[in-house]
Amino acid sequence: MPGLVRRPIVVWLLAALAVPVLLTAVLIPAKAGTTEDDLRDRTLTALQARGIEAGSVDFDGRDAKVVVPAGVDPALVREVVVTVKGVRSVQVEGGSTPTPPTPTPPTPTPPTPTPSTTAPPAEPTGAPFEVGRTNQSIRVQAAVKDQAVKEAIAAEVGKVLGEGREYDDRTTIDPATGLTDATAVSALLPALAIGAGDASVRYDGGTVTLTGQVPDQATKATVARAAAKAVPGAVIANQLAIPAPPKSTVSEPCRTLQTRLSEFTRQHKINFLSGTSIVNDASKPTVVKVAGLLKSCTTAFVEVAGHTDDLGSPASSLPLSERRAAEVKTELVRLGVAANHLHANGYGEAFPIAPNTTAAGRIANRRAEIRVLQGN
Repeated sequence: MPGLVRRPIVVWLLAALAVPVLLTAVLIPAKAGTTEDDLRDRTLTALQARGIEAGSVDFDGRDAKVVVPAGVDPALVREVVVTVKGVRSVQVEGGSTPTPPTPTPPTPTPPTPTPSTTAPPAEPTGAPFEVGRTNQSIRVQAAVKDQAVKEAIAAEVGKVLGEGREYDDRTTIDPATGLTDATAVSALLPALAIGAGDASVRYDGGTVTLTGQVPDQATKATVARAAAKAVPGAVIANQLAIPAPPKSTVSEPCRTLQTRLSEFTRQHKINFLSGTSIVNDASKPTVVKVAGLLKSCTTAFVEVAGHTDDLGSPASSLPLSERRAAEVKTELVRLGVAANHLHANGYGEAFPIAPNTTAAGRIANRRAEIRVLQGN
């Protein structure tokens, strides 16, 4: 009986030892297979993230073998794979190291043209058009490519119309030959809008003709520059006219009155007897001559200025000078000069023209002067 009891115990012990061995034999290959599959998947993902398509990826444990097509850099593949967690070694088959690009030799710089070498002018391009202005309107006559160009031109015209002008729209749509944009027209409008009267810019495909009137030479040059910029290469025929300055409304006798009067009175004086407002005999013909000069320009305004010597007191000199001026004015009116064009003023002894220390000097200072104040 004791022998029978021990045998089953031995059998059971042997069985217990055999089970772990069998489980290890079964599980180790399964686990290894799972690890290799995981490494393969993560390696493929890493390569694809770098834009590398591998032909195949195999693992023996943690050792990778990667096959890549021609043109793939093996070093780059190895660099990517070794960074995958769990990979121990990498073997790369196939692929090739990229050949560095052959540098392109520099293009020789063409020689700089000498000053005598001039490029031919650019040929003008673009469809014909005309831009014009009057006092009442700004006119654009042209064929345009589409509705968008038509509206763009209208918008540019609106910027320069100003008060009292309207847009005379004569644009038509022609997709085949019309203006492709509003550039040429918009370059001309600001300069052409300056001034009044009629003016126009007409382009026929080769020549830009400028006609009409502009206010001055600066505006004429501005319009010409705008035309050259709007249509590069075109011939500019600048026929813009500048109005002649208005003729003076002042007649020749009135224009020269002050000069003639000054020259005459420089040689012929109007003097007075001492202490009185009586013109001396030598000066009476002078008053008559002055009246004739003043009547040659009936629109002139004239001052008759009375003066004295210093023999009297300042209190008496001023009223005496005023009486002298009034006396000459009265005589000029009697001789036919308009009274409302004569102004009599007295200045006393304040403005002597000669020393009052001699008789001749005092006679010279007892005087009346005639000068033009205003002429039409």
